[in-house]
Amino acid sequence: MFQSLIDWLDRLGPRLYAAFLEGDRWRLYLEGLATTLELTVVALVVGVVLGVLVAVIRTAHDQQRPGRRRNPILGILNVICKIYTTVIRGTPMLVQILIWGFVIFASSRNKFMVGVVALGINSGAYVAEIVRGGLMSVDVGQSEAGRSLGLGYLDTMRFIVIPQAFKNILPSLGNEFITLFKDTSLVNTIGLTELTYRASRIAGVTFDYMPPYIGIAIMYLAVVIILTWFQGKLERRLRQSDRR
Repeated sequence: MFQSLIDWLDRLGPRLYAAFLEGDRWRLYLEGLATTLELTVVALVVGVVLGVLVAVIRTAHDQQRPGRRRNPILGILNVICKIYTTVIRGTPMLVQILIWGFVIFASSRNKFMVGVVALGINSGAYVAEIVRGGLMSVDVGQSEAGRSLGLGYLDTMRFIVIPQAFKNILPSLGNEFITLFKDTSLVNTIGLTELTYRASRIAGVTFDYMPPYIGIAIMYLAVVIILTWFQGKLERRLRQSDRR
């Protein structure tokens, strides 16, 4: 058994060399990781902007005072937002990416843009529910206090409600960022040269799939550990500020 292990390690060396060192292939992995991180950040920005907009519309609709005439425009926007979140959350991300890449933007060569749109719109639906839950968790009296001070609805949300809700939704937003980072691996199906795509191409050249895929799994895990550490540190800092 010990001899078998030695033989396996002897065979592993050339496989690792072919997957990572031959032809400076390690550069391809780093380029793919850079693309993955860039895609994650840009898509998250799109998702947060879209999610906050949807959450504010739905919260404003739900918090309309009973007994008063409801705003018809707000009602229409609320229905559109409901349809958006239901469709996006009710269909697989991979299917959405394929539709964006091969149906809606079939003639586009800008795969990065397609990936941002697909991931950003998908993330926006989940961020919307996260933010909406955070906004609804803030006591209604806070909004009424802002109105009594002469602030409009948007200013009340911006200066009073959203800062309080942010602390409540931070863990969920952090998890969404981590999930989005891992889900970027799905855009290799439309030809975007991110980390998983690079590993697949290298494996296709070397005809050895174990080293590239194990290698990128370790890279994904390392980034997730770092992101989780930063998230935990930020949460602890916010808790300390609350105590003060």
